[in-house]
Amino acid sequence: MQDKFLKEVLGIVAGKSAGDIGEFLDGNKYINEFIIAEKLGLTINQTRNILYKISDYGLVSSIRKKDKKKGWYTYFWKIEILKSLTFLKNILEKNLNQFYNQIKSREAKRFYSCERCNIEFSEENALFHDFSCDECGALFTLKDNTKILREYKRTCDRWKNQLQLVEEEIQKEEGKIEKKKIKEAKKEEKEKDKKKSVKKKVSKTSVKKIVKKKKILKKRVVKKKIPKKKIHKKKILKKIKKKKK
Repeated sequence: MQDKFLKEVLGIVAGKSAGDIGEFLDGNKYINEFIIAEKLGLTINQTRNILYKISDYGLVSSIRKKDKKKGWYTYFWKIEILKSLTFLKNILEKNLNQFYNQIKSREAKRFYSCERCNIEFSEENALFHDFSCDECGALFTLKDNTKILREYKRTCDRWKNQLQLVEEEIQKEEGKIEKKKIKEAKKEEKEKDKKKSVKKKVSKTSVKKIVKKKKILKKRVVKKKIPKKKIHKKKILKKIKKKKK
């Protein structure tokens, strides 16, 4: 169902050939534009022109890589699924609003037509033309809106059903994106925790190394003994004699 909607969107934006491109674009990985061109049976310039048209609406994204040998750039393309589905949703809503307005107008007003020329006029315009056709001179006839209203309501019902299915696909895609974000966030947290644990290990080992170095230095350093002053016996005797005198 999603592929059908994506093909429809691309066809609306850039023509029938663009709808076929949707079959070869992926929503998760970028695909080489030369591969897309080969599968479509188009030249690379034709393929690029279609992709550029779609890109103007933001429904595809691209990255480029330089060929080291040849020196030119090759583009890789990816379809933006959520944006494409939202784009289709907006178109359906717009069409529905237009048809609802037409239904209200048909239910409230009267319309006239020239059966020969198959031209329709509102009551105001019919009055302005004196209820006669300027082309053939025939008188206008009151138009029965029953059949037209029935067709309009059928079209609205069909679009309503399609809109509901598109909204369901949007919800699914949003769910996928949310899961992907949660997964990436968990992965980042794990990487951060790993880095923290590595830092802790490094800090612990560095502390141990410093302690070991200090111990080694302590063993190597020998405390210098302060030499005691030698006191001669003769000097002591002299001091004693002086005291006696």
